[in-house]
Amino acid sequence: MAKRRRVANLMALAVLSAVAFRQMHPYEMATTLRGWGKERDLQIKWGSLYTVVRNLAKHGLLAEVESGREGRRPERTVYRITDEGRAELVDWARELLSVAEPEFPRFRAGLSVMAVIGPDEVVTLLQQRLAGVERETAEARAALELHSPRVPRLFLIEIEYDLAMLAAEAAWMRSLIEEISGGTLPGLAEWRHHHETGEISAELVELADSSIEQYGKK
Repeated sequence: MAKRRRVANLMALAVLSAVAFRQMHPYEMATTLRGWGKERDLQIKWGSLYTVVRNLAKHGLLAEVESGREGRRPERTVYRITDEGRAELVDWARELLSVAEPEFPRFRAGLSVMAVIGPDEVVTLLQQRLAGVERETAEARAALELHSPRVPRLFLIEIEYDLAMLAAEAAWMRSLIEEISGGTLPGLAEWRHHHETGEISAELVELADSSIEQYGKK
């Protein structure tokens, strides 16, 4: 089970990883994280950067080193990571690598209500998504090929993971598209009948009601 963090926003993890590299002010943190491509890995919302930095400092995970002003620029505070902050960074990384947690991707949510759309349209929509996944795969592969000659594999491992997940999703979608298009998906006839007539089969009504009753008994 995931631990309750004093600053739970994943941007805090990103900031700690940047400041562990060297002390810097928030603008440098943003530049560093963008340069490392962390906005893709950690779902960073840049508008919360200063709030996250202040909260990390409040909880003793970052410490102020100095404040200064250059010309007419706003005053900038330089931060360093504390021993406590470094321990938090390491512990958080260990948790993310070792603890399997339920995740709720938007695609899964769409699949859970897929039956409200007719089979033929679902095939079209899945084909559109598949094309997007294939484009994303090509981009990830190009990025890997571009950086791998000079960047150690250790720092590209998340792209390898992306490629593996994209390949699995694409293969699964192709299989589902084939089942629907080829008429072999179980329940397809009832699904199509519902969208042609507006009727729901007695078997599906019974199945839905029994599921509700079983949940009510828990």
